[in-house]
Amino acid sequence: MTAIESLIEGYRAFRTGTYRQNEERYRALAAKTQKPKALIIACCDSRADPAMVFSADPGELFVVRNVANLVPPYEPDTHYHGTSAAIEFGVTGLDIADVIVMGHARCGGIEALYQSGLGNPPKGDFVAGWMSLVQDVADDLRKTHAHLDKDAMLRQMEQRAVLRSLEMLRTFPFIREREADGRLRLHGWFYGIGSGVLSVYDPAQVRFVDVADKA
Repeated sequence: MTAIESLIEGYRAFRTGTYRQNEERYRALAAKTQKPKALIIACCDSRADPAMVFSADPGELFVVRNVANLVPPYEPDTHYHGTSAAIEFGVTGLDIADVIVMGHARCGGIEALYQSGLGNPPKGDFVAGWMSLVQDVADDLRKTHAHLDKDAMLRQMEQRAVLRSLEMLRTFPFIREREADGRLRLHGWFYGIGSGVLSVYDPAQVRFVDVADKA
């Protein structure tokens, strides 16, 4: 079975199963404006699907996905800004109160960033430029954590990239204003693909804390 055939079969199973069992709910969702509970900026990695990780139903999450879950700085110019446009719509258009940057283990974008530091930049026209958003993060870690092995360094880069994206969110005026007056909350989360463990950044402890440990 080809990939396309598999997807069509999956759709048919959805149509006759989940959709049919919840048809009234789906029709109700389509009849009104979406009101998602949270905006999640996640990686486009096929193994880290927020809806699956959080057992979310349709309409609950407004998800923005890109390579390495990065947030670019606020740059209202004539260039194309897909991630920024989605953030703007989610916050100012849908009035979402919780914005989450969700990083994950074994991120291909971070791996490309790591390899670039070894003189092996990624092929193609776009990945290297996009990952330059956190180039200084990688450079700083190589200086301050030179003792770490590859896996430990990658984990540091993955989690520091989440924190950098939180910093970049605060360059958006509508984010700063809403966070300052309490209408908006920012969160940094990290998901272990292999372990299944979710960690949340705790500013008081200046580290990511496993959700299981907080229960």
